[in-house]
Amino acid sequence: MDTVKKESSFSTATGEDLQYVVLQVTLKEKFIGTGSGNLTELENIINEQASKGYRLHTIATSSGASKGLMGGDRIQATLVFEKLI
Repeated sequence: MDTVKKESSFSTATGEDLQYVVLQVTLKEKFIGTGSGNLTELENIINEQASKGYRLHTIATSSGASKGLMGGDRIQATLVFEKLI
C-alpha cells in the first residue's frame, strides 16, 4: 500500500457500515511503453474492499497528460464499491 501512496493518490474512505464506498485512484502511466505502472496497486485496492464485504460496482476513468519532466500520462479512476448483503 505504501507504493500506492508514492505512485498514485487515493481517498482513504473506510467503508464502515456504508452501502457504497467511492474511491479515486490516479494511475501513473509508464514513461516508456504502454500501460499503467501501478496496476498491481489498483488490484490490491479492489481486493482490500472485497475483503471488507464490498464488490466493485462501477469504474469510470478519464485521462490527462502530464506536463512535468519525464512524467507519463495520468489516468484518474473512480471506483464505486457496493456492500454485499
